Amino acid sequence: MEQRALGRSGLVVSRLALGTMTWGRDTDEDEAAMQLTAFVDAGGTLVDTADVYCDGESERTLGRLLTDVVPRSDVLVATKAVGRTAPGPMGRGASRGHLLAALDASLERLGLDHVDLWQLHAWDDTTPLEETLAACDAAVASGRVRYVGVSNFTGWQTAQAATWQRAWPGRVAVVSTQVEYSLLQRGVEREVVPAAEALGIGVLAWSPLGRGILTGKYRHSTPSESRGASPQWQGFVDALRTPDSDRIVEAVITAAEGLGTTPLAVALAWVRDRPGVTAPVVGARTAAQLQVSLDAEAVRLPAAIRTALEDVSAPHFSYPERP
Repeated sequence: MEQRALGRSGLVVSRLALGTMTWGRDTDEDEAAMQLTAFVDAGGTLVDTADVYCDGESERTLGRLLTDVVPRSDVLVATKAVGRTAPGPMGRGASRGHLLAALDASLERLGLDHVDLWQLHAWDDTTPLEETLAACDAAVASGRVRYVGVSNFTGWQTAQAATWQRAWPGRVAVVSTQVEYSLLQRGVEREVVPAAEALGIGVLAWSPLGRGILTGKYRHSTPSESRGASPQWQGFVDALRTPDSDRIVEAVITAAEGLGTTPLAVALAWVRDRPGVTAPVVGARTAAQLQVSLDAEAVRLPAAIRTALEDVSAPHFSYPERP
């Protein structure tokens, strides 16, 4: 698997990241072990989790696998903080107190002395940004974190955080932003991606398969075993099921048929090779599902197909992005 620098940093990661949001609930430990082994065997290195995934079970599962299944030295561990992990006003947010406590708790669940990438999972309106970023500086200075990123920030939030850190020597650079990005969700191209490119920030694209819709499995009905059929995830999937998305899915299927590959491979390759993107983050409930994504590594989209997909999925641009 190709390796890429994460933004303008010295951190080199695989151009496909393994997401673990389902580990510890929908994905049991045996399946997670098979996923991690297949991912590392394929040359993958970046494994993404968060303190809130499955109430901490995702981190615990990953930690056990790094002890018993795959050497820690073969994996770059990325986790996140800001989400609610305890009751009360200090149980969530980007305050110094919550962030550093959350980091300690993540390291305990993971069984590690440091993580390679620590990400702010969301913007916090209630905490001064300088306090949040000072906590990131402290985390890196302590040796518990190697690099810092953000997630689900808007363009101006991304630019403000990165610029604040660049304004004074010795502050820790923001090296990544993890945002939803797919043929069905291209809104980040308006401001987030341009801000990231201008400031040397690598984009990690979550849900690159459009919440599963771009695989074509929801084309005629909702499979009973899919996330779209579960009460917990139905609304999340249905939010992207529109007449416009139907047209995009048909275009992806047509492209896949012409290339002799799968709709999943077409959708994943499109995101993977977009300007500014370092790696899509692919999650799977089973090792078999993950293998389909790993098999897409060799797929290259011809310019004509890429152009056709971009035309059918083009996001709306207007003032002030385009006068």
